[in-house]
Amino acid sequence: MTSESGAVREALLRLRAQTEAQAAALEGDLRGLFEASRSSNADDEHDPEGSTIAFERAQLIAVLDATRRRLAELDVALRRVDDGSYGVCERCLRPIPAERLVARPSARTCVACASRR
Repeated sequence: MTSESGAVREALLRLRAQTEAQAAALEGDLRGLFEASRSSNADDEHDPEGSTIAFERAQLIAVLDATRRRLAELDVALRRVDDGSYGVCERCLRPIPAERLVARPSARTCVACASRR
């Protein structure tokens, strides 16, 4: 492993740890919301004051799902660092521009190939 790929791996590991902590916090929030709704007999479906507990729960679940997908993408990126394919487009096999990898560290395709989807 080169020093550059080692640095990339370390950056990805830090990002993964942050994302994992975010997922854990979201899971805690979701558990708290479930517990609060179980212990409450409020009729939130007819509350004119704002969003319902069901809406909040659905929103939280969506954010948690997206965070879990990001964790999976980071795991794939780490495997690509290990096998030497990180930074190479999976479709055209050209290098992925550094700017794209900075913006989206788990990118597996270059901008041109991504835009052809």
